[in-house]
Amino acid sequence: MYSSDEKLGLPRVYRRFLSNHSDVVDWHEARAFRHEWLHSKRDEAQRQLSIIEIAMDEIGLGRSAVMGIVLADEVAAGRLTLNDVQKNFNASTFVIVKGLRNAERLYTKGMAVETENFRKLLLTFAEDVRVILIMLAERLHVMRTLQNNPDEKARISIASEAAYLYAPLAHRLGLYAIKTELEDLSLKFTNSEIYHQIARKLNETKAAREAYIHSFIQPVKLELEKLGYNFSIKGRTKSIHSIYNKMRKQNTTFEGIYDLFAIRVILDAPDDPKAEKAQCWNVFSVVTDMYMPNINRLRDWITMPKANGYESLHITVRGPQDKWVEVQIRTKRMDEIAEKGVAAHWKYKGIKSEGAGMDDFLKTIRTILENPDVNAAEMMDEFRLNLYDEEVFVFTPAGELHKLPAGASVLDFAYSIHSKLGEKCVGAIVNGKNVPIKYKLKNGDQVEVMTAPIQKPNQAWLSLVVTSKARSKIRQALREQQYKDAELGKELLTRRLKNWKLEYDEGMVSKISLKMGYKSVNDFCQDIALNKVDLLAIRDYWLEIQRREEQAENTSVSADGYVKNIPAVNEETRTTRSEDVLTIGQGLKDVNYKLSKCCNPIYGDKIFGFVSVSGGIHIHRADCPNAPQLIERFGYRIVPARWEGKAAGAQYPMTLMVYGHDDIGIVTNITQVVNKEKNTLLRSISIDANDGVFKGQLTVMVDDVNQLDGLIKKISAVKGVSHVERS
Repeated sequence: MYSSDEKLGLPRVYRRFLSNHSDVVDWHEARAFRHEWLHSKRDEAQRQLSIIEIAMDEIGLGRSAVMGIVLADEVAAGRLTLNDVQKNFNASTFVIVKGLRNAERLYTKGMAVETENFRKLLLTFAEDVRVILIMLAERLHVMRTLQNNPDEKARISIASEAAYLYAPLAHRLGLYAIKTELEDLSLKFTNSEIYHQIARKLNETKAAREAYIHSFIQPVKLELEKLGYNFSIKGRTKSIHSIYNKMRKQNTTFEGIYDLFAIRVILDAPDDPKAEKAQCWNVFSVVTDMYMPNINRLRDWITMPKANGYESLHITVRGPQDKWVEVQIRTKRMDEIAEKGVAAHWKYKGIKSEGAGMDDFLKTIRTILENPDVNAAEMMDEFRLNLYDEEVFVFTPAGELHKLPAGASVLDFAYSIHSKLGEKCVGAIVNGKNVPIKYKLKNGDQVEVMTAPIQKPNQAWLSLVVTSKARSKIRQALREQQYKDAELGKELLTRRLKNWKLEYDEGMVSKISLKMGYKSVNDFCQDIALNKVDLLAIRDYWLEIQRREEQAENTSVSADGYVKNIPAVNEETRTTRSEDVLTIGQGLKDVNYKLSKCCNPIYGDKIFGFVSVSGGIHIHRADCPNAPQLIERFGYRIVPARWEGKAAGAQYPMTLMVYGHDDIGIVTNITQVVNKEKNTLLRSISIDANDGVFKGQLTVMVDDVNQLDGLIKKISAVKGVSHVERS
């Protein structure tokens, strides 16, 4: 099929696989492939064969996936390049190989949920669903051989990752057998004591459990045989991880768990939906006639299958000895889908492309990823919640079916249709009745969304929704509204100050907002816009601070950024001797000085003093824009100065100007950098963007110049920031 494969040095086994256009691999061909491959690459073959066998036998993947596994290792070993694969193999194989290599590179970087690598990994998965399935096969192999890893810390880390990432993925894709094994193996290494304790007790009670299962099954089996059904029936003990979860949730011991097993009836029914349903419900009737059912425990996933394709009929009945037993009723087709998930859909639906049938799942992932302002840990929580939630199905007035997580509200439904509809939602008409936006939807509800033009999202809405799309859109709308309110408040304050013959000063506003109990200037300005702040009180604070600065009596700079009252300087302070230096610190007395606003010096800056006409000393930075003019015209009034000791308790308001490209999430990335800095407080931030370029102004409280320089370097390293300068 590919003329250049021999030039690439590929084994004969590749060419035999590629010569067949079908993606179905028969047993004899697979066996020959495994045998020949085992002898072609002895050193790496065993691991690769294990993964291939899991992918083929336990998941049901075909030729493209198998070739993807083999070729990804060839690329990793340097024997092939991605260009070679793209030129010589089909497009689906290339996508798989590229996805596997991207995922592998992320892991070599040391992926952690708290990093952006997790977001990239999900995007890699989302490109082709087979990449997820192959990664699951690889991870299952790793977990099965994890006891061979001598590093205990690494074992625990790998096992934990299997539980929080791969088991949920397997669950969402319908691979219940793999999900269960991953969870059990994870527990084995993360909580070895409880795992072996439960395993030992399961083994001790095995004989009694099997005897009970036999006594339960026998009458059902005889009745079904009498009715002429072809079927198999067996008892299945719950997984160790499942039992452990029940012990924790119910706060009980192993002996307190009664539903340790389930009975599964698998029918050999015709591949016809109506015939399958009819036989399953007939068996349901037989079981419930024989044993009393708990109708509240009925789960009908035949009429309404799960999003991952799972179909089965579950009912809990009271069996012999008054014990509750779960009975699962399904056909062979349903059972294979339950074991092999989406891969079985390809087989039964005749879908040629393995990547089909997972659009909803991939949309869910991309919805979570589309909001770059969500931090990775928060995103992981939402992702896992969406994986585990069961679905609820509702209808529009036109009869269109919509699927949402269980617990979804009218607001979730509105946002699922369109974000603009969600923002204006005031309620809904459900089954002909008016309901509020918080109403929790139920299966079969018919929903008509009600809107109002004046409606807009508020903070309380976040507690009313469960879907990641709704939560993401509400947060985005709240941020936009807060920014608009803050800008309006700043504009109102500027106009009012102008009326009072005062000029807007970021440092002064920062001090006043702090004094009035606000965490940031943005919050302060937002409340001004909402008429929650007395503007006359702001004027009083403003004038009070000015008076305190002008009538300073104490030489130390206080923690809130302004100078306390200090006696006036005497003539002896005015000296022209170079060896006399004014030392600014806690020990300085009887000297009236203040930090100049034109350059805002902070501890650690190179400074000098300038004796004013009123007798006080103004402290300037050596690189102050006004320094050359002052030195040239008033050199006799210049006083050498330096800082004393260490910065102790004092913090200085400092304004930084940030310039760069207007990337998505740039504000969040900058604020995260500032908030992570020890002893640094972000007082305000404002961003003005135009034609893809932004200019930002930050006001921060810092201890000294070293802290400020470090902060500037870190902000400069943020993606999208071109340069940062001190105002």
